Amino acid sequence: MAVDLFAGIPVSDYGRALVWYQRLLGSDPAFLPNATEAVWELAEHRYLYIEELPEHAGHGLHVVFVDDLDERVEQIRARGIDPAAQETYGNGVRKVIYRDLDGNEVSFGGAPLG
Repeated sequence: MAVDLFAGIPVSDYGRALVWYQRLLGSDPAFLPNATEAVWELAEHRYLYIEELPEHAGHGLHVVFVDDLDERVEQIRARGIDPAAQETYGNGVRKVIYRDLDGNEVSFGGAPLG
């Protein structure tokens, strides 16, 4: 069974959010379905998209697990975005949290160090 995932993030200002997410994700969108929506392919069949929906902006919560967490955080920092917070859970799993201009959270998680 094939499964595609589209995880959406409502934003209040499409143009402003588009720039921020390009910096966060390090690329242009994979495609633009319409004038107020942009889609990035994070991995095969796994997409993150923004859509201008001001009445819902600021309520998104997404965690993307990666195998290169430290490298990814440094790349994002080099593009001018610092984490809003970092957490390490009791089992050693790490999470680095970013918040867009509306307060939506996009976090990257990774395996314990060592």
